[in-house]
Amino acid sequence: MPVKKKKKSKIYFGQKTEDAIIRYNKCDKPHIKNRIYEEHIDAAFNKLAENLIHTFKFYYFDIPLDDVKHEVVAFLLVNMHKYVPEKGKAFSYFSIVGKNWLILNNNNNYKKMKQHTSIDTLDFKRNVGTETAELEENEYYNDFVEQMVIFWENNLNSFFKRKKDLKVAYSVLELFKRRSTLENFNKKALYILVREMTGSNTQHITRVVNQMKQQYLLLNTEYQKEGSIDTSNTGSIFA
Repeated sequence: MPVKKKKKSKIYFGQKTEDAIIRYNKCDKPHIKNRIYEEHIDAAFNKLAENLIHTFKFYYFDIPLDDVKHEVVAFLLVNMHKYVPEKGKAFSYFSIVGKNWLILNNNNNYKKMKQHTSIDTLDFKRNVGTETAELEENEYYNDFVEQMVIFWENNLNSFFKRKKDLKVAYSVLELFKRRSTLENFNKKALYILVREMTGSNTQHITRVVNQMKQQYLLLNTEYQKEGSIDTSNTGSIFA
């Protein structure tokens, strides 16, 4: 029987990144520090900076957003030596550091733009910025959903014991996996598809979906706080 391959984790800023930051700060050899940063920290810092910009919509800059991201990463790097593991998780610390930089510079740029630009032009620029960033912003939520899917793959049998409940839950999970191929991934379409896949009535589907939604909110809070989700088998919280 072939061994099932373990899915690659989608966590971009987890314990491995934090451990690398600690090693970087303790190291006194420049060439080793550079290697640690390039191999284990740089990608996480870039993703964090990108997510902060688009999640909180810091779009009032007179330079391309990619340049803004690099400025944030540079600021994180400059402040890396200030991180103290005993005071909290690295993800939380650097999220605050990056967000504070963006707030300060975003607000200053907004004031300058307001002084030199008419309201109509300002609104136009803001709308264009939102539209062009939409795909990149969606990547932030796709990263969360990818981790959520892994969580449910490991935990569905802990949360749902009845066969008919599991059938619905697996169908919902399958739709999340296929979300990129679904043209109309909304609540109404989801119910119709699950009903066709399982033969369950709307009331039964709603009950299962509400249980999954309850856990979704907890997972989303965990992701925003830690930058990742514990996807291991955690056991059911439902009575």
